[in-house]
Amino acid sequence: MTTFDDRERAFENMFAHDQEMLFRIVARRNRLLGEWAAAKMGLTPEETDAYAKSVVQAEFEEAGDEDVIRKVVGDLTSAGVDTDEPTVRGALEEQAVIARRQLLEVK
Repeated sequence: MTTFDDRERAFENMFAHDQEMLFRIVARRNRLLGEWAAAKMGLTPEETDAYAKSVVQAEFEEAGDEDVIRKVVGDLTSAGVDTDEPTVRGALEEQAVIARRQLLEVK
C-alpha cells in the first residue's frame, strides 16, 4: 500500500502546486492589468501602485474575471479614457501571457 499512498501524496502535492501557481498567475495578471489601465489614465507612480493593488483586490469580490473587467472598464470610463469591454478583455489576455512568462522564468 505504500506505493499507492506515495503516488496519491505526489498527485495531491502536484495539484496543490498547480493551484498555487494559477493563483499567483492571476494575481500577477491583475496587477499588470492595473498598471496598464493606470498608464492609460496618466496616474503617477504612487497612484499606479495603489491602483494596481485595488485591481488585484477586485478579484476577490466574485468568482471569475467579470469583477476585474467591470472595475477597470468603469475606472477608465470615469477617467475619460475612450475604451470598451472587449479592449479590456484583450488587455487582460495579453497580461495573462506576460504574467505566466514572468512566473515561469522565476522558477
